[in-house]
Amino acid sequence: MDTQEAINAGASVAYAPGAVVSKTIINKKVGTVTLFAFDKGQKLSEHTAPFDALVYNLDGTGEITIAGKQHALKPGEYIIMPANIPHAVNAVEQFKMMLVMIRGE
Repeated sequence: MDTQEAINAGASVAYAPGAVVSKTIINKKVGTVTLFAFDKGQKLSEHTAPFDALVYNLDGTGEITIAGKQHALKPGEYIIMPANIPHAVNAVEQFKMMLVMIRGE
């Protein structure tokens, strides 16, 4: 990947029928940046992570559940999922997101 070129994040990962597609674009000791494309109805089941994560909506509508509370995420919006708090992702319709995870000290 050329780090000196502007890249369209939404166009960098494609939808696949009945699937969740992911593409890691940065993988460093201090954190990762991963693009996801969810087909309608696909989800990531509830889980926790030991570090904070930011979800930025690139396309479609996603439902982010944090500690049992649902949040509808529209294009251009982001939400922070705090470390060690249960969270899940559900694609209400086709949904693309950028996940930025920052590892703790």
